[in-house]
Amino acid sequence: MGLFDFLKSEKKKQAAARKAAGTAPADYAATYTDAVNATRAAAERMAAAAPPKAAAPQRPAAAGRPPHTPTPSSAAHKAVPAAPAPEPGPPAGAARRTYTVRKGDTLMLIARRELGNEARWRELYAVNRAVIGSDPHLIHPGQVLTLPG
Repeated sequence: MGLFDFLKSEKKKQAAARKAAGTAPADYAATYTDAVNATRAAAERMAAAAPPKAAAPQRPAAAGRPPHTPTPSSAAHKAVPAAPAPEPGPPAGAARRTYTVRKGDTLMLIARRELGNEARWRELYAVNRAVIGSDPHLIHPGQVLTLPG
């Protein structure tokens, strides 16, 4: 017997006991009228005791003065960050440097030889992921890799 079955059986037992006693189930509103009235009265007392709300002070419009223009140090300027400047890329006609993989090459060796730092092999892989595939340790002689700038 599950929890819900137990609760249903208890409800049935209570209904049978009321029926045997000859009393009808009490109306919800009639049962809780006192609680509703007490809550309503408490809310009215709190509203009456609270100080009246003051309207927000209005600043008079300055005659002849232009509207506020945000400055670099104003909050309005700080609220919306500026869009990052586009990174300068190679000119439209400039050709990218490439490297043809030779037997025995690894991305680390190519990065050390061509880029000056073997730690840049990840950058080399990121640029050439479509050529190399999902395994950066598997490159084949004859593949043409684009060198990052």
